[in-house]
Amino acid sequence: MNINKATVDLIKEFEGCKLTAYKDVAGVWTIGYGTTARAGLGIIPVEGMTITQAEADRLLLDGLNKFADQIRPMLPADINDNMFGACLSLAYNVGAYGFGRSTVLSKLQDGDYAKAADAFLLWNKAGGKVVKGLVRRREAERKLFLTPVFEQVP
Repeated sequence: MNINKATVDLIKEFEGCKLTAYKDVAGVWTIGYGTTARAGLGIIPVEGMTITQAEADRLLLDGLNKFADQIRPMLPADINDNMFGACLSLAYNVGAYGFGRSTVLSKLQDGDYAKAADAFLLWNKAGGKVVKGLVRRREAERKLFLTPVFEQVP
């Protein structure tokens, strides 16, 4: 289970990159590609804080690697990199704890990959309200999850 380009591209697309701290839709101070204090990456975004593009890129990669290490042991060994990437995107957005309690994970652990794919669509709310951006993100994660990975022929 590796972090592939499709995963990074999906997360970048939906997180966007802001080099000045802002409050997200849930009111949480955020910077870069969705980095919050809860990510535990040694940065606590606050009003007025700025970072460079290089710092944003490093925080994204550090965050992805951290969340990947946290969720990898929870997942079945036979999932492909796109399935892993979709799970990683969800975990990056809702936290490893949230992912660990998700229907996505429980269906994966039951071996019901079709229901796991559909369960991504349940994670579409922030502050108890459906958010259009989360609806689109979950649809993109589901699509990535269902996309086969083909080995390249040398």
